Amino acid sequence: MLNEALVAVAAAGGSAVVQAAGTDAWTGLREQVARWFGRGDEARERVELERLDRTAGVLTAADSGPGPGRGSSDAARVRDRQEGAWQSRFESLLEGLPEGERELVAEELRALVKEYAAPASPEAQVSGNVFRGPTAFQVGDGNQQDNRFGVE
Repeated sequence: MLNEALVAVAAAGGSAVVQAAGTDAWTGLREQVARWFGRGDEARERVELERLDRTAGVLTAADSGPGPGRGSSDAARVRDRQEGAWQSRFESLLEGLPEGERELVAEELRALVKEYAAPASPEAQVSGNVFRGPTAFQVGDGNQQDNRFGVE
């Protein structure tokens, strides 16, 4: 069983794979992930490259399929499933490692995710909110806000 930090890095890895598919970052991330899984075994790296290519194909098809595309609920479900599948793959590899090696390999994955992770933006942090009535909403680091509602 993995600790929370290792589960979190595996989840970040799954997210990075899905977010990079179809972007300029894909080629580099694809090669790094395959190398990470291959652990020096070229045949395994080739298998992982094929698996990553299938993932990219599924995501591209979901994003360009019938309906509104990337924002559609069907595309979102496909993206969620792919993230979960890759998270599970990352977790499985980490679980199969000896305790002493596990943290070192997890650190490699952290560095890989950090290198290819999409930059956080306020638009990416907030999604699907519905507000009824007077509402104030603010996102960001170090924001200050003075709101007054009602009669003064």
